[in-house]
Amino acid sequence: MTTEEVALPDVSHVDVVDAKQMVRGVLRDRRSKLTAKDVENFAPVFADTILDFAADAKTISLYVSVKNEPDTLLAIAALHERGVRILLPKLGPGLARMWAEYTSDDLVVEAPGRPPSPRGEALPSEAVEEADVIIVPALAVNHRGSRIGQGGGWYDRMLKQNVTSKVGALIYPWEFMDRPLPHDEQDVPIPFVLLPGETIQIGR
Repeated sequence: MTTEEVALPDVSHVDVVDAKQMVRGVLRDRRSKLTAKDVENFAPVFADTILDFAADAKTISLYVSVKNEPDTLLAIAALHERGVRILLPKLGPGLARMWAEYTSDDLVVEAPGRPPSPRGEALPSEAVEEADVIIVPALAVNHRGSRIGQGGGWYDRMLKQNVTSKVGALIYPWEFMDRPLPHDEQDVPIPFVLLPGETIQIGR
């Protein structure tokens, strides 16, 4: 289980859209080198970080991890056991991005290539505004809170809604970087970074 820093390409003279794609390619390649055992070893430590960050939240917005993403499944189960209301992304009519409550072990794949989501009723995008804590996926975050996501832009649009300020991005240690990351006016800075065993508030 290695944690060495990732060497990103120089994208200072590249259009921001292309720059993001170049950086994503390197970050995805690094994640692809994780073995199933690596992901398994990180999982309980990520769960502890998520549970600490959630604190006494009544409602939390999370996502279902897939492949080599930092594991969220252990935390989802533990939060459900606590009685926390959990909102997970769900595709609505016309592939609209919506939410659904996690009520039990009822996750299903509703569209090819999409993470599993709850079987229950799709809730409107405004449902996330009820969350006390929001945890978002990322491929990298830097020390100024700039986030590199998967490229869909859904989480940035969601974070521009009237949501809580307790927002954290869940990443591996080598994905928290002390260097500029390509960004534009559509990108929303992240106030917290959730690492295995540690939560960092940006700017402190």
